[in-house]
Amino acid sequence: MTSEYLSPSQRRAVAEEALAQLGADRRKHVVLRVRCGRSHHVASVYDTGAGRVVATQTGTRAHGSRDFVDVAHHGTRAPDYVDLLEADTFSEDLLPAGCECGSMSLSREELRRSIESEQRVLQVP
Repeated sequence: MTSEYLSPSQRRAVAEEALAQLGADRRKHVVLRVRCGRSHHVASVYDTGAGRVVATQTGTRAHGSRDFVDVAHHGTRAPDYVDLLEADTFSEDLLPAGCECGSMSLSREELRRSIESEQRVLQVP
């Protein structure tokens, strides 16, 4: 079943499973990193067996010497939102994202154009 026939929840479930199958070495599969104007991490796009997967953090997070993110020692925070980059024509172009600066939206089309132009990092305002 291709992504054009999946409901949004099915598409996200396929994306989560594909990302989980990359395992601990998923950094090797990053095709695009998204950063805000202050160089905070916003999202990553991974090349997986199910296609390209977008993983974003949503909402704001602590940032500063006395603000601690609740993550186990040497752990990583799981993405809040995971979806396939490719979607049907009725799907939203905008994906939820965020960083220490605040909440924002990312355009699927802009992510695709960045990957096609072989950008490794996309800086968003």
